[in-house]
Amino acid sequence: IFVIFILSYKQKMKAVFYFMKKFILFYLFVNYNKCGDTMKEIMIITGASSGMGKEFARQIEKKYQVDELWVIARRKERLESLKEILETKVKVLALDLTQKESFEILQEALFKEKPRVKVLVNCSGYGKLDHYENMSLETIENMMNLNMLAVVKMVNTILPYMHKESHIVNFASCSGYMPIPYLNIYAASKAFVLNYSRALNEELKYRGIHVLAICPYWVETEFFDRAVEKNKKPVVIRYGKVYQAKDVIKKAIKDMESSNDVSLYGTINKIQILGMKVLPHRFVKKIWMAYQNLDGTRKIR
Repeated sequence: IFVIFILSYKQKMKAVFYFMKKFILFYLFVNYNKCGDTMKEIMIITGASSGMGKEFARQIEKKYQVDELWVIARRKERLESLKEILETKVKVLALDLTQKESFEILQEALFKEKPRVKVLVNCSGYGKLDHYENMSLETIENMMNLNMLAVVKMVNTILPYMHKESHIVNFASCSGYMPIPYLNIYAASKAFVLNYSRALNEELKYRGIHVLAICPYWVETEFFDRAVEKNKKPVVIRYGKVYQAKDVIKKAIKDMESSNDVSLYGTINKIQILGMKVLPHRFVKKIWMAYQNLDGTRKIR
């Protein structure tokens, strides 16, 4: 009788342990899914204080519903103003992306909140329209750091928090398709962004992450306020066409949703880029110089 009791007890205990094990696994599964469901999803936009970045923030929130929109730029007051007109909850990060400390602050915020990043938009950047010898080394370094290095560092910082169907949007330029005298460093930096983005798009396909390079023509923004010094003659005297930021961004979001790797807006823009691809660059450069009445010297006309 004692042996029968022991065997019966062991069988009962096995059954108890079996059901306890199943219950624990079920509990962990349910709570894991709850954590996944409550993980914050965000979008991040640099250069959001004005121009293309600001317009992108206004349009993208209508396409994607996320928990927060993180906006980055140097001018905090501009970001606070943007916060007031957006419907999505906004996190303001007043950062200078040419400074190492700014990325440490961003990394700390990401590590603390551990969000899922739906979209990263790199709009930060600027250009100087002038003869190469008229620009200081400091100006050249700042342009290269913001237009190129900051883009790469943003991608590397955000990528661990991205997932399948996330998007990276980098602002290049139609100037990235050819060497342009008097836009030398700016055009070269945008050529880097264009090629970097297109190559990165292929390398991240296995993760389901899409990368888009936007290559706009001249756009009516505050770009010219910084690009041209008021006490100097303008390098560019003929623009051909100046587009509106809202139209460029609208097309860019469509291209992003279609998983295109390059976004081009405007007939003139597309024709010019086609010409850059077909014609020898030495010939295109001569056309540019003649069109803007430039002779290659430091003196602008």
